[in-house]
Amino acid sequence: MPIQACLVCKSSFYAKPSHIAKGWGKYCSTICRTKSQYKGKRVNCFICNKEVYRSLKDLRSSKSKKFFCSKTCQTIWRNTILFTGENHANWKHGKSAYRRILRSTGKEEICVLCRLDNARVLIVHHIDKNRNNNGIENLIWLCQNCHYLVHHYTDDRKRLSELT
Repeated sequence: MPIQACLVCKSSFYAKPSHIAKGWGKYCSTICRTKSQYKGKRVNCFICNKEVYRSLKDLRSSKSKKFFCSKTCQTIWRNTILFTGENHANWKHGKSAYRRILRSTGKEEICVLCRLDNARVLIVHHIDKNRNNNGIENLIWLCQNCHYLVHHYTDDRKRLSELT
């Protein structure tokens, strides 16, 4: 009666002689066999410090070398640490306060061209197309549709210049 020692948990178990001959019979259960296939290591979540398993491929391919237990923790890291201030894709040297500047003037929040007043689609347009020129006389409200038209079609650009 061949008794083997499990390679993972070291417990004794019976293995059939034919299984041993084929190179099987190394693990006492499928749980131990599965555990033996793990080649990675356990790391701590960068945000909440919870321990999580990561495979060797994940460990090698991580650019930041920071690991997270969930998408929630990853999103917290991205939005509070990684992509803030100068690291954000829309960073304009701290001069991206167009909306605040235009709101402080008291100008009515309404599209200059189509008269749409939905604040969710209104954006600030620089008349001279210079983002660094945040003078009140250079800023107007446009809806997203009219803003696209002004930047891509000369007829709408002319119509805007007549109104301003």
